[in-house]
Amino acid sequence: MPMLGDDIEWRVSEGLLPYSETLAEMEARATAIREGTARELIWLLEHPPLYTAGTSADASDLIAPGRFPVYPVGRGGKYTYHGPGQRIGYLMLDLDKRGKDVRNFVHSLEAWLIGALGRLGVKAHIAPGRVGIWVDHEGLEAKVGAIGVRVRRWVTLHGFAVNINPDLSHFSGIVPCGLPEYPVTSMAALGKVTVMKQFDETLQVGLESFLSGLKNA
Repeated sequence: MPMLGDDIEWRVSEGLLPYSETLAEMEARATAIREGTARELIWLLEHPPLYTAGTSADASDLIAPGRFPVYPVGRGGKYTYHGPGQRIGYLMLDLDKRGKDVRNFVHSLEAWLIGALGRLGVKAHIAPGRVGIWVDHEGLEAKVGAIGVRVRRWVTLHGFAVNINPDLSHFSGIVPCGLPEYPVTSMAALGKVTVMKQFDETLQVGLESFLSGLKNA
């Protein structure tokens, strides 16, 4: 597990991690960070196919309730899908020392992901009134990355999900993020063949800028 100069652990987990155990570890780590007994953590991983329901999830947006396991979670947002081929990033960062500005944290996170995608040839953007990462695809705006965060005692939890090469048909069991009028896409669907390691490396390139933006909040 490499350490970053800013005293943050950067962890990349192989395989498909069970959701419940991962969530429990994230919660415990956030508590330890607040207590000063653990370093901050950026954790990159994949999950088996599942749906998560955020704090504003509407039951009518769960189209196929028996298709995959559904997990209620404390992050903001509605229903999202997680599965193989999707890079999940869980961020446990201490905003008490990085600027107590949740809006800035979300905007900085969006910019970090957009920069990483750009280095791989994907021109992405944010959309007013719609959280997440968007691209222009076949004349429509499509979502390539979701963001859902929670802040507890100024420590962040949850984070982002970027579609590298998931099975996009799995999204049909929900209304992703409660936005039926917008399709979901992936880097593969955009013609950008990318392995997880490449995307992780582009994230690392922009990490220092991301963290600097938080300190300047």
